[in-house]
Amino acid sequence: MTGPANVPAPIPPTLGELGRAPKALLHDHLDGGLRPETVLDLAHETGYTGLPCDDATELAAWFRTAADSGSLERYLETFAHTVAVMQTPVGLERVARECAVDLADDGVVYAEVRFAPEQHLDAGLDLDRVVDHVLEGMRAGESEARARGRHIRVGVLLTAMRHAARSREIAELAVRFRDRGVVGFDIAGAEAGNPPSRHLDAFEYMRDENAHFTIHAGEAFGLPSIHEAIAFCGTDRLGHGVRITDDITVAADGSASLGRLANYVRDKRIPLELCPSSNVQTGAVDTLENHPFDLLARLRFRVTVNTDNRLMSDTSMSREMQRLAETFGYGWSDLERFTINAMKSAFLPFDERLEIIDDVIKPGYAVLLG
Repeated sequence: MTGPANVPAPIPPTLGELGRAPKALLHDHLDGGLRPETVLDLAHETGYTGLPCDDATELAAWFRTAADSGSLERYLETFAHTVAVMQTPVGLERVARECAVDLADDGVVYAEVRFAPEQHLDAGLDLDRVVDHVLEGMRAGESEARARGRHIRVGVLLTAMRHAARSREIAELAVRFRDRGVVGFDIAGAEAGNPPSRHLDAFEYMRDENAHFTIHAGEAFGLPSIHEAIAFCGTDRLGHGVRITDDITVAADGSASLGRLANYVRDKRIPLELCPSSNVQTGAVDTLENHPFDLLARLRFRVTVNTDNRLMSDTSMSREMQRLAETFGYGWSDLERFTINAMKSAFLPFDERLEIIDDVIKPGYAVLLG
C-alpha cells in the first residue's frame, strides 16, 4: 500500500489536486445529494413547509448534524425532507441535472447514482414517468458538464425499499429501462428485521434477465445480512459491506485470519462499496481512524471509495479521498487502485469499462504521479 515502514509515507494530496483526479463512484444516493439551495427552492415551489429552517447555510448544517446520530434509522429520517421536494417533473429533473454537474465538477468521470422510484409518487407520477424525468435530468447534466469542459457518464440504479413489498415491480422497471440509462437494481433501507432474502423473487428475476444488482448489506447489520446477499440472492456487489470485518481476526502482531465468508468475498472479488464518512455517521464504525477500509485494502479486498449521501455527510469524492489519504497515508498510486477497482466493478459492458480505465483514468493518474 504505502511501502515499507522505513520509507516515508507520501504527502497526502490536497483537495484541489484531488479535484483534478479522475474518479469513479458506485454508491451515491440521488436524494442524499441535493444542493441546500435547491431544497429550499423546491420547497417554496411545491408548498412544502416541513423544513427546519429557511436559510441554505443553516439547512446544510442541519442536515449534517441531524445525520450525525450514530444510528442508521435516525440517519434515514433526514431523507423525509429531500424526498418531499422530489415529487414533480421539475424537481426530479433539476435534482438529477445538478447531481451530474456537481459530480463532474468534482472530477468524477463515471458514476452510478441510485434512487427509489416508489418514493416519488405523491404528486401523481407513475413509476415510468419518475424514471423518465430522472434520466432526462441526468442527460441534461451530462450535456451541461460537457459544455463546461467536464466529461461524465452517469448510470442510474433503481432502488427498492427493503421494508416495502414492491421489489419485484422495481426490478422489472430496472430491466424495462436498462437500454435507456438504468444500469442496475438495488435494495436499501433499515437492514435490521428486513433481510435481503425477503426479496428473492426480485433477485431471481434480475438473474433470469442477466441484469446487474447490488444489495445494501453489512452496514448496520452484520454477517447474516452479507451471507444472505451473496449466498441466497447472488449479489454482484455489496453496498457498504463494512461488517465483513466481523469475520476477520487481527492478531496482536497485525496478521489477519479470514473466516470462510470473508475469504469467499475476497476470492470472488465481490466489490465493497465503502462509504467512510457515512459509515461513521450511521454508527457502522466509531471513528474514521477505526474504519476497516485500510485493513480491507491491505488484505486486497476489492475496496471502492464512495460518497453515499453528499448532503448529509457534507462530502464529495475528493473529500472522501482526502480524508482517507490523511488518515491512512495513501498516495496517488493507492487512490488510482481504488478508482480502477470501482471502474472494474461498474455495471457497464466490459469493453466500455476498459475504455474508461485505459483512456481516462490511467492517463489522468499518470499526470498526477509525474
